[in-house]
Amino acid sequence: METAILLRSSSKLLLFPRYYTPRNFFRLFSSSSKSPRSSPFPPRNLHRPINPLTSRSLLLRRRCRLLPLSATPCSSSFNFIKHHFSSSSPHAIATQCSPDVSTLPDEVAAKYGFEKVSEEFIGECKSRAVLFKHKKTGAEVMSVSNDDENKVFGIVFRTPPRDSTGIPHILEHSVLCGSRKYPLKEPFVELLKGSLHTFLNAFTYPDRTCYPVASTNTKDFYNLVDVYLDAVFFPKCVEDHHTFQQEGWHLELNNPSEEISYKGVVFNEMKGVYSQPDNILGRTAQLALFPDNTYGVDSGGDPKVIPKLTFEQFKEFHGKYYHPSNARIWFYGDDDPTERLRILSEYLDMFDASSASNESRIEQQKFFSEPVRIVEKYPVGDGSDLKKKHMVCLNWLLADKPLDLETELTLGFLDHLMLGTPASPLRKILLESGLGDAIVGGGVEDELLQPQFSIGLKGVSEEDIEKVEELVMSTLKKLAEEGFETDAVEASMNTIEFSLRENNTGSFPRGLSLMLQSISKWIYDMDPFEPLKYGKPLMALKARIAEEGSKAVFSPLIEKFILNNLHRVTIEMQPDPEKASRDEAAEREILEKVKASMTEEDLAELAHATQELRLKQETPDPPEALRSVPSLSLLDIPKEPLHVPTEAGDINGVKVLKHDLFTNDVLYAEIVFNMRSLKQELLPLVPLFCQSLLEMGTKDLTFVQLNQLIGRKTGGISVYPFTSSVQGREDPCSHIIAQGKAMAGRVEDLFNLVNCVLQEVQFTDQQRFKQFVSQSKAGMENRLRGSGHRIAATRMDAKLNVTGWISEQMGGVSYLEFLQALEERVDQDWAGVSSSLEEIRTSLLSKNGCLINMTADGKNLTSSEKYVSKFLDLLPGKSSVEAAAWNARLSPGNEAIVIPTQVNYVGRAANIYDTGYQLNGSAYVISKYISNTWLWDRVRVSGGAYGGFCDLDTHSGVFSFLSYRDPNLLKTLDVYDGTGAFLRQLEMDNDTLSKAIIGTIGDVDSYQLPDAKGYSSLLRYLLGITEEERQKRREEILSTSLKDFKEFGEVIEAVKDKWVSVAVASPDDVDAANKERSNYFDVKKAL
Repeated sequence: METAILLRSSSKLLLFPRYYTPRNFFRLFSSSSKSPRSSPFPPRNLHRPINPLTSRSLLLRRRCRLLPLSATPCSSSFNFIKHHFSSSSPHAIATQCSPDVSTLPDEVAAKYGFEKVSEEFIGECKSRAVLFKHKKTGAEVMSVSNDDENKVFGIVFRTPPRDSTGIPHILEHSVLCGSRKYPLKEPFVELLKGSLHTFLNAFTYPDRTCYPVASTNTKDFYNLVDVYLDAVFFPKCVEDHHTFQQEGWHLELNNPSEEISYKGVVFNEMKGVYSQPDNILGRTAQLALFPDNTYGVDSGGDPKVIPKLTFEQFKEFHGKYYHPSNARIWFYGDDDPTERLRILSEYLDMFDASSASNESRIEQQKFFSEPVRIVEKYPVGDGSDLKKKHMVCLNWLLADKPLDLETELTLGFLDHLMLGTPASPLRKILLESGLGDAIVGGGVEDELLQPQFSIGLKGVSEEDIEKVEELVMSTLKKLAEEGFETDAVEASMNTIEFSLRENNTGSFPRGLSLMLQSISKWIYDMDPFEPLKYGKPLMALKARIAEEGSKAVFSPLIEKFILNNLHRVTIEMQPDPEKASRDEAAEREILEKVKASMTEEDLAELAHATQELRLKQETPDPPEALRSVPSLSLLDIPKEPLHVPTEAGDINGVKVLKHDLFTNDVLYAEIVFNMRSLKQELLPLVPLFCQSLLEMGTKDLTFVQLNQLIGRKTGGISVYPFTSSVQGREDPCSHIIAQGKAMAGRVEDLFNLVNCVLQEVQFTDQQRFKQFVSQSKAGMENRLRGSGHRIAATRMDAKLNVTGWISEQMGGVSYLEFLQALEERVDQDWAGVSSSLEEIRTSLLSKNGCLINMTADGKNLTSSEKYVSKFLDLLPGKSSVEAAAWNARLSPGNEAIVIPTQVNYVGRAANIYDTGYQLNGSAYVISKYISNTWLWDRVRVSGGAYGGFCDLDTHSGVFSFLSYRDPNLLKTLDVYDGTGAFLRQLEMDNDTLSKAIIGTIGDVDSYQLPDAKGYSSLLRYLLGITEEERQKRREEILSTSLKDFKEFGEVIEAVKDKWVSVAVASPDDVDAANKERSNYFDVKKAL
């Protein structure tokens, strides 16, 4: 559960990331896979990710701020709207609600102990919102009613920490480990197994803790609400020291003769966070900007400080802050408002009022009288080239008190103008300076009591640190003096208004997006309605710009909040090859002193306590406890899959798929080109080719002008590769997809601009391309440290099939090595590189093998056909597309990718189709069950890793295990080895089996908005997945039996000699593993 430390974060959600290879049936048979992209906004970081490979949990992996490698107006518009108004992503439909929706009578509210404080119809989200106050305790409740079936509940407590022991974070984990009504080890996991939730998680911010759930099924929704309410108010953890040890920290000793170690889920999670340079930078900046209030400590926990937390302090913190008097409660959707109050009254009426709300108030940070400078070290690998490894970031506290909505909105608009797109001047000038590889910091953050602004560069030479600082200040001064181009302002305004009209949050529940927006003011005792009502302030801003000019609006803000603001903290991050070993040595020294201070009896007692904790962790809950968690019946589950209307047609000899769905007058389009004719040696260049299309100019337009034109005329354009195995076929499915969206009246502009991007962009700007290479290299290095599980998964796939090899060439360690070599090649052979980019375009662009996919209502689909026809006429025509020979794989041995880290990412994989296994829908139920039981209990709960999970790529047959932020290496591989035996020996009752089936259907039927439905249908078409096959798999899921589990155990056992293992791990852990099992891993140093 990564804490919302408000690092400079990435958050753009696209339909598929560049370099995406589908690894799971559900992404294609059901849900949209929207993956985090970098952005200039640092959203809150979500917690308790279940499987960082799955589409749902992709939303949870939003980490340190790094600006996009190839952001388009599409990405930047989303970020502005999400952060300052609502709408958490770019595509959707409006929630419907009439202003005259019946309201709850005062006497009904009074019956349940509530009084109505205020009531408004919020036109921006087409909802009627009522603020209630619980008379007895003072708890506040926002009840938002509309016709959205994706219902949302959330309860939020102000939880300001006094130190960096991580107490709010550990408590956030722990309260979900059993409660009064649900006395099992982890009701949360039971909900994961057997509910239809569309969201289930918890977040820790620097000053508050949120517990949200969502579901489209009313019965399921209220089940989730009840489990969460009981968890926060009556958790077992405050009486159970074992939960505190498991989720927080404990001393572990297996044998008195061995060394003592620290273990704990949060402890190891935060070790992972503190291994990433961008995270260290963000945390250092926050703590330095706020030295005098609660933001001056780390709510997530510093691994050096976490072991100072006592169980008594933990209990006291819950008793003090987890009280109705300190709670803000949110309901949203189409359920009965009366039932909401009835459910709440059952819990709130048990409490009396307390002073928690007064004691939890956040004090404002007073302004500095002079700027501050801090130098911090971060770990790099031994022998690393330290020449361009520094980072520098300038950070401002923008105000000494909260800002009004209009000022906040204007600052957000200014932030978008300066940083929101590749053409934005501050971003462009910093990157084109050549002083650094990628941007850090990245702009305005306004989710805490006081807003901040941060900007800087990573990949900087030590002698250029001051030059970066000077360039930031001089560029800001120049922007204040000269203002912004009219086209830039118009493009920003259009992208913002487009996103508001589009009104889409992707797979993130819209009600949750609104809740997080409202709570950003409500939690500070301000108006919870105000953040939802952006319409008038936006119109006023637009009118003011038209009347006074943009310079008069924005220049004073730059001067007041930044240039003339002395509350500035400059962070310089220096690479230190010895830091990781020093930190490990310091921890070992502490533990050695602890052991030395203990008697033989103490050591025996600690070893016994270690075994006692492990036994409790690995002992299953009794059936009666499991039955206490409410669940649906299989009778509640639809027998048929969700159907997306699809009409296949033909325009100018090209296949066209049309999806007639209400999209609020927006047309979504994908233009798909076959990539199979591309030479194998050109594949690693494809991601940079896609970026170049969007960030280089044409003969007549600079890239800035082209970028602004896209922003003014459309909702955004993106280009990316898509590669997947296809079941029963050796050749991969491999395509380049150009994706765009526009209002119905701008469809002609959209297709004209896509044509311009694809055919007219020139690959001639050597220095700009070199920037792309540097940015991509910095991004890959960050990915290695923060998403090692993905690197391991890609690497294993590359050893097992051609599709995996392609993906690894475009997004794995091989890609990083390619980028390192390409940096030199760009200088030495730019003509050759430019020629290769042109060759990729020539190979790809052809009417032959092209496919168009469109999602909109029927009228707009029909009216768009003439523009599609014109677009296709402009494409080159080739008689045929000859497939190139792609037959490479990596060598199949076990491999350790060594990086400077305090935690590991451990993977193992094999192809189960090679044993003759025939795909059955039960495999999805079984895979999910293994992740949520065997791996959760052994890798996470008793092993101390942040996560452990398995995944079946049904297209290739690759079954993989992965762990995330794992303190172990060989021990985790041993757990994977025990999976077959676990399944063969498994016994379960009908209730447990039904829950497993229902939870799987919840994944298959995960909530989708219209654009995602159209896109998922496209992927099914590309991969040859028919409606008949979808129905067959669903029937197999619904008829899964215990026999299927046991037979799958035999399948796992049958590949025991065919596993390949890849770990992204620390040098010390790899050395130890290779000593324990002689040269088990081939070692590859990556950083």
